[in-house]
Formats: sequence, structure tokens, C-alpha cells
Amino acid sequence: MTRDAGQTSPAAVLFDMDGTLVDSEKLWTIALDDYARHRGGALTDATREAMVGSNMTRSMRMLLADAGIPDTDAEVDAAAQWVTARMEELFERGLPWRPGAQEALREARELGIPTALVTSTIRSLTELALETLGRGSFDLTVCGDEVDGKNKPDPEPYLKAARLLGVDPADCVAIEDSPTGVASAEAAGCLVIAIPCEVPLQPGPHRVLRDSLADVDFAALGELFVRAA
Repeated sequence: MTRDAGQTSPAAVLFDMDGTLVDSEKLWTIALDDYARHRGGALTDATREAMVGSNMTRSMRMLLADAGIPDTDAEVDAAAQWVTARMEELFERGLPWRPGAQEALREARELGIPTALVTSTIRSLTELALETLGRGSFDLTVCGDEVDGKNKPDPEPYLKAARLLGVDPADCVAIEDSPTGVASAEAAGCLVIAIPCEVPLQPGPHRVLRDSLADVDFAALGELFVRAA
């Protein structure tokens, strides 16, 4: 599917999850801090900021470095298992929505726009999050452990979502909250609505900055392509 001059909506809307739809980055901070203390170290603010939007393996290597632990494959795997178990506990308590997120998902479905969830979070945790988000909110989901190691900021997560939907990524709107996620979506060719959560975002030629999803008019998304042309 490719965009034509009269198309008034995107071919698909591709949603990030953590920090975009649900306010789960704060939960990740809890789990990461807990692991650092468990190993006798501490997670610095700079390292935590650099992790936002990243995948599990990269985040664990940064976490181990902060704790002064060699980032061998065995240590990375052990850290990932520990943090995942802690995150499962936190996710099972329920996830707080980001402002406007529930309404955004509902409006996209009501308008008949195909949607995908494109997250760096692994499948097992994403399945827990979908209990809050609703599996029917998306046509498909792409998780951080399903892209053959080509995680954000690599474009592959967004390219894969577009392939599975049968659409051109250049005709899609991606919604992201982190520099890592924005870079991934832009590299895939998507127009990005950038809504900062934990980390500031800067203006750019292929992105539209908004304060929250409540500020996004899904019925008028096609106009964003005209402005960006």
C-alpha cells in the first residue's frame, strides 16, 4: 500500500509502549535500581536516561557496567532474568496509562486505521502489558526479542511491523517517547509524533512534537504528511 494524493489518513499507526502508552518507564527504574542494589552497586541517572527506549540486552550491559560487574554473556543473561522477574511482579499490579493513550487507541480503531504495537520490551512482559492495553487494540505486536537483535534505534522493529501489515513505512505514523525510539522510526522512514516522557526530545524534519497523546487529532493525521512534504 502506498500513499496517494487524496489519502487523508496514514496507512497505519505504529505505537511504542513504555512511556508512550503506559507510564512504565518508572517501573523499569524501580526494577533496575533494585538489581543494582542487589549486586552491591547503584544505577546512575545518566545511565538510566541512556537506557530509555533501549532493549533488554543493551540495558543489562549498561546496568552491569554501573555496578562494576563484567558484562559477560552469562552475567547479562542472569541480570535479564532477575530484572524480568521483578518487572513481572510490577506489571501484574497494573500499568498506569499515559495521558490520552486510552482515547488514542480507541479513536484509531474507530477510524479504521491499522495499528501495531512496536516495543523494545520482550514478549513475556508485553503479554502482561496487553492485559492493560487490550489485545484488540492492535492488529499485531512486534517485541524486542523478535527482531533478531536489530533493536531500536535500528529501523528493523518498525520495518517489520510495516511488512507484517503490508504497508509502506513511509505512509505510517509512529508514536514514540524516547530519542532511541524516534531514531528507529525515522530510520524506517516513518513520520514520527514525538511525545517526551522521561527524556527531552528535540525538533526534527520528520517528527512532530506534542505534549501528550491527548493533543493528537487522529482524524487529521493525513495533514501531517502534507506539512512534512
